[in-house]
This record gives sequence, C-alpha cells and structure tokens, in this order.
Amino acid sequence: MKKVLQRTIQVLSLALFVFLLISGKIQVWMVIFVASALLAILFSRFYCGWLCPINTILRPMSHLKKKLKIKSLKTPAFFKNGVFRIIMLLAFLAVMVVVFRTGKKLPVLPALFLIGVLLSLFFEEELWHHWLCPYGTILSLPGRFAKKAMVIDPSLCTNCTRCTKACPSGAIVKEEKHRIIKGECLVCHECERVCNKGAISYK
Repeated sequence: MKKVLQRTIQVLSLALFVFLLISGKIQVWMVIFVASALLAILFSRFYCGWLCPINTILRPMSHLKKKLKIKSLKTPAFFKNGVFRIIMLLAFLAVMVVVFRTGKKLPVLPALFLIGVLLSLFFEEELWHHWLCPYGTILSLPGRFAKKAMVIDPSLCTNCTRCTKACPSGAIVKEEKHRIIKGECLVCHECERVCNKGAISYK
C-alpha cells in the first residue's frame, strides 16, 4: 500500500513538473522545493524519495537496467572528495542568483533533470544522488537534524547487506551494525522493502 501511494505521488509530481515546464511557470517548482527544504528538518529528505522528478525517472530506469543485466559504472573516486559536490552547489546558487536578479528564464531545472538522467544511464545512482545533485546537497543540511528518518534497529539487523545494495544514494554504512546516514537518505524506502528482518522503518 505504501509503495502504491509513493509511486502515485511520484507520478503526479512528475506530471506537475512537466506541466509547469511546458507552461513556462517552472519557478513554481522552486517554491515546492524550498517548502520541502524547510520541512526536511522534521521529515528528512522526503522530497528526494517522494517528489523529485529526477528520482521518479531514475528508479524505473535503474530497475530496467538490472532486468536487462546492464552494469552501471561505479562512482569515480575523485568525485567522493566532496569538491565536485560543492562546485555543483555553488554553480547552481550562482545561476539562481542571476535568474532572480536579471529575470532571465534560464533552463536550470530542465538542465539538471537532463544531467541527472544522462549520468545515471551509465553510472550508479549514487553519483547523482549523493555527490552531484545540488538539491540533494541543500536538503542534506536540514536532513541531518531531521526528527523523523529511516532507521535500522540494531537488535534486528543481521548485517546481510541487502539494504546497502538497494540504497540508491550510498546512505547506509556498516559499523558494528548497519546505520543510515540521515542527511544522505532519500527516504525512498528501498532499504525497508528489501529487509527481510523488519529491521528498517521510518520513525
């Protein structure tokens, strides 16, 4: 039931995004994002797992690649030092400042959408979700202090690694038991769905 609800909301959000894009009112989407960023301190990065149009496309694309046995390239090590993440965020903020100051309608959101999809055709989703997406970087800040988030019950976790393999953002790390990094979690519930011990929940 939760999966059906999530997929329905994702499709409706994607439809709204496309409608706003076609009608030339894509700025309205920024209002939705800003509201989601403010609410992230309460509900974590729900925008990523439930509303983001890029993620809505990437999820079925990723499943299709698995069915066709198309292997994704691993995230290059040089992306993981965080420099590119900062560069992407600063570039995004700089462009948005230009847009608001000049009134020019630059295709920022469609460009990010295209970049995210194209990269994920060849690389694992983690490259975009964790290291390059400026939206994700912004949301990761309030997400660190979220009141509600995906958590793993250590008393039930058997370290089977199913959740780690399912996580599209590389947000699950293994310590004594597996743990979800709140600021990087997309709240996509993929880990919860593959856990056969019932150790993962959103609370």
